[in-house]
Amino acid sequence: MILGFRKISAVCAVFLLVSPSSFPQSAVATVNNQTQLIAQGQAKIQSHPVFKSILPKLKQKTQINILLPKFIPESDGENPIYAIIETASQKKYDILLGFSPDCNGGTACRLGVLSAEAVTQKTPRLAGKRVSLAKGITGYFVDFSCGANCSDATLTWRQQSVQYTVGLKAGDRASLVKMANSAINP
Repeated sequence: MILGFRKISAVCAVFLLVSPSSFPQSAVATVNNQTQLIAQGQAKIQSHPVFKSILPKLKQKTQINILLPKFIPESDGENPIYAIIETASQKKYDILLGFSPDCNGGTACRLGVLSAEAVTQKTPRLAGKRVSLAKGITGYFVDFSCGANCSDATLTWRQQSVQYTVGLKAGDRASLVKMANSAINP
């Protein structure tokens, strides 16, 4: 009986030492009745190098989970790509991808967009063609259209109460899926 008590005490001590409260900058979530530790705070965001210059400001301004892709089409080094913050608030961010550092969305310099916004009751339902993404997530693809200029093809999905969109000017579905999956799988 004493041996059994010592084992139980040792096990309890281990649980106390590694309890979630002993990890600063962390949060606990319960999924399917199982407690899971979720890293928060200073977690490193792995993304394409183009985001390096804007990431500190983005982290400072927004409270939603920042997902940035590691893959960006046409970023093979031949033409430099620039990430420009258009909007950054606690619950939303919009990033323009352009071929010049002063691109304001003009057709000649525009590559695409990234956006994220906290989902509310007023957020419209997702529309488009259903697409399977990483981690079992369903995305919705909307193709581009062309008139005087071509619009962005977009891929939108929801993850942890945030709606994310990646868009490419006259983009194709395969590139958008690859881009979204590179943001979902850090």
